[in-house]
Amino acid sequence: MTPETPGSDAAATARAAKPKAYITLLGRSVWALTNSYYAAIRERNYLPSRVCILTEEPYKGALDKAVRGIELISAFFGSAPEISREVVAEGGFQDAGSRVSAAVKRLRAEGYEVALDITPGRKALVAGSLLALMKIPTDHVFYLKISTLDGASKPYLMIPFQAQRLHDFIEDARRPA
Repeated sequence: MTPETPGSDAAATARAAKPKAYITLLGRSVWALTNSYYAAIRERNYLPSRVCILTEEPYKGALDKAVRGIELISAFFGSAPEISREVVAEGGFQDAGSRVSAAVKRLRAEGYEVALDITPGRKALVAGSLLALMKIPTDHVFYLKISTLDGASKPYLMIPFQAQRLHDFIEDARRPA
């Protein structure tokens, strides 16, 4: 691979030198948000210095818990990221897409490596966010697959590892078929 190839060692070194930003979508479950965040740090060494949580109006009441979860997990790993919150109308996929697009553009312009975590998001937010990324490239799209929902509402480390798998859809798409 050449240094310009996204999956090359040179590209990996360049990404490692960049500060990291993490955009996540809060839906019905704070556990889904915190567990996928923990998995990104533990499994991919993706410890961000900035986190943006986007949610729909009916779920904004869980934002404080989500922020506290991000703070606690980050502190465990020796970090204290800047955390922002954004609320869109229920089903507001266009607004979600616009906000994700604007955040990715801004963060990349500021020199950040950017990840979007779609695990905890509801369909409208996920769809709007992914559609926005068709025009604005991002470095990672994380999704924590859990094979069973039995017992999924507990901390990441209490769910059997064989029941969980963190995907990076961008990385997966770069692999030869």
